[in-house]
Amino acid sequence: MTHLVSRLRADAVIGALLTVTFAGSMPRDTAAANADAADGTPSRPNVLLSCVDDLKPVIGCYGDPLAVTPNIDRLAARGVRFDVAYCNQAVCSPSRNALLTGLRPQTLGIYDLPTNFRQARPDAVTLPQHFKNNGYRTEAFGKIFHVGHGNVNDKASWSTPHFRGRGDYVLPENRPEQGTREEALFTNVPAPQASRLPRGAAYESAEVADDSYADGQVAARAVERIAAAAETPDEPFFLSVGFVKPHLPFCAPKKYWDLYDPAKFGLAKLRQPPEGAPNFAATDWRELRNYKGGPQTGPVDDAMQRQLIHGYYAATSYTDAQIGKVLDAIQANGLDKNTIVILWGDHGWHLGDHGMWCKHTNYQQAARIPLIINLPSGARAGEASNELVESVDLYPTLCDLAGLDLPYELEGASLVPVLNDPQAHTDGVAIHVFPRGQRLGRAVRTDRYRLVEWKIPGAPPAEAIFELYDYQTDPEESRNLAADRPEVVAELRAILAKEPEAKPQIVAQQSAKQQQRRGQRKSRRPAAAAAS
Repeated sequence: MTHLVSRLRADAVIGALLTVTFAGSMPRDTAAANADAADGTPSRPNVLLSCVDDLKPVIGCYGDPLAVTPNIDRLAARGVRFDVAYCNQAVCSPSRNALLTGLRPQTLGIYDLPTNFRQARPDAVTLPQHFKNNGYRTEAFGKIFHVGHGNVNDKASWSTPHFRGRGDYVLPENRPEQGTREEALFTNVPAPQASRLPRGAAYESAEVADDSYADGQVAARAVERIAAAAETPDEPFFLSVGFVKPHLPFCAPKKYWDLYDPAKFGLAKLRQPPEGAPNFAATDWRELRNYKGGPQTGPVDDAMQRQLIHGYYAATSYTDAQIGKVLDAIQANGLDKNTIVILWGDHGWHLGDHGMWCKHTNYQQAARIPLIINLPSGARAGEASNELVESVDLYPTLCDLAGLDLPYELEGASLVPVLNDPQAHTDGVAIHVFPRGQRLGRAVRTDRYRLVEWKIPGAPPAEAIFELYDYQTDPEESRNLAADRPEVVAELRAILAKEPEAKPQIVAQQSAKQQQRRGQRKSRRPAAAAAS
């Protein structure tokens, strides 16, 4: 959330929110000096950050009539739901970098999967690292940072080793002995080697227990650690629990598929890109084409579209059930009165709209995310906010709630004023990006419009190509209005002009291990040629 007037921290209103249960608005040293509130509650709140991969707001509490998501719904009933929240880039690693560093992709100069954020900012203090530096025990379960495609976890962020969980497929027909190409990429097998492996199934429904798949294992480990944390109440915790589903492949136990009647799934009404949009703004959804069963070129037929939509909803319900187990553990161990709980989706997902699948665009279905914040005081429980927010806003928000000073200047703004009054409205906008080749699409979202400026970073403004959408009259983004509304384009360009110029993608540096592997492959090539 970028405020055009100010981006001040909201210390003045924190006390009104949190005094029911903890003295979270105290400065760090004051909180330490007053370790217990009058009612015996520790003054520093615990934090449970639940990150869900590829989750768009197809959730009951967001108004989806088909979604079976009782646990996320009950979290929303206890917290504040943000209805117009946006990721900072609709792909995993840059989106998570923004959340965890408080810096947008265009500031880091990282828009891809392989480049680690510390190559751009070696001195970055991540959100969990900052809490660890201030006396919190920080632990990670599942997918928090993007690990794979050459990228690695951030050991400096955690007090204990990171637990990931294993298992994309359980059915024998979906488990080739050598593994699949996507499984290989997520375990940092070099792309040339991974490309020689078979493609995996795009979905799977099996009569198995929840912990047969990685997300069930992640939930089980998180439940164990929550119980252990309850035994050491003097040490506050920052637990990050990351769920992979509904990321492809859409694998979930059969009971979650059985929650839905496939006949009730409708297909997207608008199946072509916006009229007048530049061709490069769309995605060719190569991610889905990496899986077997679908077309390598051209559109997906209607039968497979329904199967994919069914799989997405089933995988969402599966993750919802795992979230429920973690929420139950917080309550069962008496930690709900001093734990801030956040649900965050890293980006959305196209389900056939505009003829697209996957994420990888600046359009609404890819950029909009679910965000729910549940305060232990129960303040504003069940309310919703229409304030425009971004992923980078969570870092300063959690620092405010925990009474921690910021480690450096962050790009987000604290959401505490919105938590204090969800109906309040500011002049905020949301900023997000997506690259296409050398061009970068910088988007600014206001209450009514989204403008996307496409140009090479550093190029003159005159070279920009624009998209403009009016969500008041065209919520499905059917037509690019940039040529028809030059006055709106000029107004929104002025907002973007106040932002720093975007950096180009930095050159990824290979780790010593990657360089060693590359050298080994090169040394083997002559022998292989001779043998052939």
